[in-house]
Amino acid sequence: MLPDSLSWTSRGQLDHVGIATASLSESLAFLRDVLGLDAEAAEDVPEQQVRVQFVGRGHARLELIEPTSEASPVAMFLRTRGPGLHHVAVRVADLDATLVDLRARGVRLVDEQARPGAHGSRVAFIHPSAAQGVLVELIERR
Repeated sequence: MLPDSLSWTSRGQLDHVGIATASLSESLAFLRDVLGLDAEAAEDVPEQQVRVQFVGRGHARLELIEPTSEASPVAMFLRTRGPGLHHVAVRVADLDATLVDLRARGVRLVDEQARPGAHGSRVAFIHPSAAQGVLVELIERR
């Protein structure tokens, strides 16, 4: 259990679930045509070497993630694990303060500093070894 003093945890909420895919169009066809979910326009995130497309409305959407380079971490993920669940994203109010707190508590991070994400957001990842085997994305929306 985390201390109540951590304002980012008490206000954090599920933002989206990331799904790694080799093809946005193939994944979107299933989600749209079979499940009837709406999709936003696709967006390139050059800093992460991916193209993403959010599916669904409101809270807890799905994010389809397609690598744009063979050197992308998502391309490596697809080579080793195949398509499927990539990460769970939690929205936080203050990403910088969250990272300071996590570092102080010895939580293993993938990113020591925030980096650009989709839709002008800022993101950082918690290493799966610190989160019960799940890659956790912390996201601050602007």
